[in-house]
Amino acid sequence: MDPDDGGRPCPFRLRNARMPAMQHGSDTHSRTAFLGSGPILPLLLKMGIPAATGMLVNALYNIVDTIFVGQGVGPLAIAALTIAFPIQLTVSALAQGLGVGAASIVSRRLGEKREEDAARAIGTAYAAIAVVTAVLVALVLAYTDPVLRFFGAGPEVMPFARDYLRVVAPGFFFFASSMAASSLVRAEGNARASMTGMLIGALLNVALDPIFIFGFGMGVRGAALATVISQAVSFAYLASLYVRRKTHVRLEVRHFAPRPALLAEEAFLGIPAFVQSAGMSLLALLINTTLRARGGDMAISSYGMAHRLIMLVIFPILGMAQGFQPIVGYNYGARSFDRVKRTIRVAVATVSCIAGAAWLALMLFPGVLVSMFTSDAALIASSARVLRTMVLFIPLAAVQILGSTYFQAVGKGRHALALGLSRQFLVLIPLILVLPRFFGLDGVWYAYPAADLIASSVTVAFLLRELSHLDTRHARELRPEAS
Repeated sequence: MDPDDGGRPCPFRLRNARMPAMQHGSDTHSRTAFLGSGPILPLLLKMGIPAATGMLVNALYNIVDTIFVGQGVGPLAIAALTIAFPIQLTVSALAQGLGVGAASIVSRRLGEKREEDAARAIGTAYAAIAVVTAVLVALVLAYTDPVLRFFGAGPEVMPFARDYLRVVAPGFFFFASSMAASSLVRAEGNARASMTGMLIGALLNVALDPIFIFGFGMGVRGAALATVISQAVSFAYLASLYVRRKTHVRLEVRHFAPRPALLAEEAFLGIPAFVQSAGMSLLALLINTTLRARGGDMAISSYGMAHRLIMLVIFPILGMAQGFQPIVGYNYGARSFDRVKRTIRVAVATVSCIAGAAWLALMLFPGVLVSMFTSDAALIASSARVLRTMVLFIPLAAVQILGSTYFQAVGKGRHALALGLSRQFLVLIPLILVLPRFFGLDGVWYAYPAADLIASSVTVAFLLRELSHLDTRHARELRPEAS
């Protein structure tokens, strides 16, 4: 039975669940104990702001990347990047699934003073990523054109999309590994190093884009090359933390031997994160094909610009949720249930404020923001209206993201899976299939606020039930043990 999941059987448990800590365990515990003490809000900001900053920089990088491509090549190039985006999201889904699943194990094992298990979880995640990305690269390079046609590339967009994908695909390993490493380093409480890794990659990409696109005249191939180099440098920095012994968990070569039981547990716990990213990939595929049929390549360009601006809202929230995860995981593992409850409340209020401020900017200045990507007046006007429609209820997405992250952090994969499925798979995708039949192209845009409203309502119900359970468990911990 799994005592951390309401007494229900858990399909994935480590056989060596009570393995003694490594010799440096007391030092590791002393350096992570701050997760279980001190005021919640300063701790959340300490852990969340670096992650949110790194995610925000990544969002800005995507925007700047699109600006350079749009101004240097044209709207069709923006459409090409939008076509390739779900392919990159597929890689991201695998990386986040394994990275978040392993991070959940790491933060809880550190709270339980089981550092050897934490090291094995990290090594298993990296080994799995190496195998999976190698297979993906081989498939994408062997079937480039069929893959792009499947994701919605038409004859005019195909040359740009092909040039981009054939350069960016060989870098999938660096992309996936840097994403997973960021989560794993943060799970140890080292949010600053995680942020630094993301900043290095994003800022380098922004610097290299104009050099390759304009200086060398490489067009979309230049944007792809800048992306690969930046992701490789980001991963090199994060990997060097383990080599230079700058991490709490000490990795040895033996830890990289994949362990089926650990991999199964990571995959199970990472399903919600995988589902969210995979859902975004499936969603992007569905949207691209729907837009191409109902609005053509310019509709795809409008979606691509609006989507990147929406990431300015979503990415900082994801960053705060990533900072929230190790705090909750550590305290849950330490059985400090009242502190877990207080952390949830503070985090919900914090991300709601962030989302509300970003939402206001997008609603007030959509035309100004869209005009960064293109000088086409008609495209700017239509894209501004699209943006306003899509973000109507986006502040509610903050609670939905945080709720899913909470259940991942405490090892309740079934709950997190239900919330991960709720927005993309159970609500948004069906709405996109149905609403265009009644509203035409506008039905695609209307689906977004409707999905935010429905999915956030489900998440609130889950969280309220969980808060009640935490009260019960906290009261139980306070009772004297029966003699």
